[in-house]
Amino acid sequence: MADYVRLRELVWDHALAEELDLAIVVPSDRIPKDVVTMNSRLVYLDESTGSTREVELVFPEEADPVAGRVSVLAPVGCALLGLSAGQSIDWTLPGGKVHRLRVERVLSQPPPVATDAAAPGSR
Repeated sequence: MADYVRLRELVWDHALAEELDLAIVVPSDRIPKDVVTMNSRLVYLDESTGSTREVELVFPEEADPVAGRVSVLAPVGCALLGLSAGQSIDWTLPGGKVHRLRVERVLSQPPPVATDAAAPGSR
């Protein structure tokens, strides 16, 4: 829930706002280990180019592309959030080109927060 609230404060009119409208918010200790969350380390395949990349999904102020730390507000970060291993998504990148991204593996997630709870009626 804390990540959801923090993301809501960041997005305003960003494409991620629409994705958050569809999100199902659950306590962190109930998230399957193969789902991309904030601060997850994962390997994804860009099916459009055939390239594979290992990244960590982070908040914008922690982004460092050289170190593989991708902002959730970057097109690829926004696309990957919430996917599980094996899932793909078509995502329009700046310039209008569509790429199909597939999560190959979620290598790690942050430890669950015991006091984390979903808001009633949250999706």
